[in-house]
Amino acid sequence: MPQVQQNDSPQTDGAVRVRARVRIPLAFPDGYRAEAEVSTFHGLADGAEHLALALGTVPEGATPLVRLHSECLTGDVFGSARCDCGPQLREAVERIATAGGYLLYLRQEGRGIGLYNKLDAYALQDSGLDTYDANTALGLPEDGRDYTAAAQMLGALGVDGIDLLSNNPDKDAQLAALGVTVRRRVPTGVHVSESNVRYLRAKAERTGHSIELSQLVG
Repeated sequence: MPQVQQNDSPQTDGAVRVRARVRIPLAFPDGYRAEAEVSTFHGLADGAEHLALALGTVPEGATPLVRLHSECLTGDVFGSARCDCGPQLREAVERIATAGGYLLYLRQEGRGIGLYNKLDAYALQDSGLDTYDANTALGLPEDGRDYTAAAQMLGALGVDGIDLLSNNPDKDAQLAALGVTVRRRVPTGVHVSESNVRYLRAKAERTGHSIELSQLVG
């Protein structure tokens, strides 16, 4: 059984802090394995149950590699090919375990609109809308994610400077505004399939994701 280190003392100062740490062995369907120390938190701004997975060892004097990964039940758990979330999660765990750093697993399903709304947006995409227009057709923001809690988690972990593993320029802009030094943004791979090419193209063309369009097919 993994050992849990828990801090349940009352919080009165409003500061965000780590509430518990537990070591969890990770195993992926392709056989890749890694060991993560998972932290939970007291006092996050949005009250959600976000997680920080410490992976590998950051060399002395080096900058930790960090990914902010928004929860995607369909992609992360069921392997949906409509997005690239599952392959990005798998890639991030290995790259961070090699370099040393953190994967922040953020409970922001569907870019912050929730699971049911995301599935409703999928139905609209089937009628021809792209991922952003489908959200706005439902009266929801194109991207409703706020990374305040992510910045708070990094602060509670004692991290003030990072290399950010992401294609999304909004992540490093928000983190910088929240006082986190993003030394550089490191793109993920391009995980393209026939089912997600329109989705990836929309991210590159609509919101400036660093996805090389020449690698997209169709």
